[in-house]
Amino acid sequence: MPFHDVIGHERPKTILQSALRHDRIAHAYLFHGDEGIGKQLIALRFAQAINCESGDGSDACGACRSCTQTEARTHPDFLLVQPDPELANPQIKIEQVRELEQQIVYHPLVGRKKIFLIDDADRMTLGAANALLKTLEEPPEHSVLLLVSGRPSALPATVRSRCQALRFAPPARTQVEAALILKREIPPAEARLLAAASQSRLGAALTMDLAATRAALDELCAASSPQTLRSVTAILTAAEAFHKSDRGPEVLDWLAQWIRDLLLVSIGADQDHLIHADRLPLLKNAARGAQADQLAGLLDDIDQLQRSAGRNLNLHMALENVLLRLREATLSAG
Repeated sequence: MPFHDVIGHERPKTILQSALRHDRIAHAYLFHGDEGIGKQLIALRFAQAINCESGDGSDACGACRSCTQTEARTHPDFLLVQPDPELANPQIKIEQVRELEQQIVYHPLVGRKKIFLIDDADRMTLGAANALLKTLEEPPEHSVLLLVSGRPSALPATVRSRCQALRFAPPARTQVEAALILKREIPPAEARLLAAASQSRLGAALTMDLAATRAALDELCAASSPQTLRSVTAILTAAEAFHKSDRGPEVLDWLAQWIRDLLLVSIGADQDHLIHADRLPLLKNAARGAQADQLAGLLDDIDQLQRSAGRNLNLHMALENVLLRLREATLSAG
């Protein structure tokens, strides 16, 4: 069954299936969570289930004409709205919302509902968001709007408040590893690497280049090694290189993972909890003499940095600061 082919997200799936079973489908939903964890796929499966011709009422069959047309984005009662990929800064323009408005007033041609899936909804221009708000305030009974967003805070509060919000969290790492072994037909060690590098975002892990991921992690390990951290010049050089390669957010994510593992190793935690257990010798070497309280404080500060990433964060300076503080936390007693 289509819902069952999505790894994790049991709570959102249960809520949506209950709405289907009891015929209490909301007029608008906001699916939000990290990028690449399956929000759009769940939205597509929900759309299939709503108009399925052969399902059990709480899920889609995945094989009827309606399901296959929705999967192919050719169903006459299903419209996918996405940012224009040809633009340097992809956005959803007001003209796209105007098209939605023109279609939503008509009753379904063959399905139970007219369904409009707006992917990356946070990329709507202000004009587009305001135009959509009018539809959200007085939606036709025969319509369902599915907004998908990795940055819900970028949507106007008036839009968010008119949708039933469902938060999506990454599945358990073991679930992602198992899915990668099955879907990509790779050994467990490689699946663990991709699960860690993607932070359990299965959609991202399924498309990651394994060799490039391993090379990037090797580079990051080198930049945070005791040998590099002993040299302030080497730290500044590494931070500048990461910034120039436009990998600032990715590097911050990885540093948070690495520092978390260093903290666990320094306090003697169970190795099963390590994200980078395959690099345990490097972690043990880097954790010698590490100050656990400083590592914990640095983790909190990285979290604050990531939360403010949309407010003109100077990533170059942030990377320098994190690496310099990592130097202080791991070399001060060495």
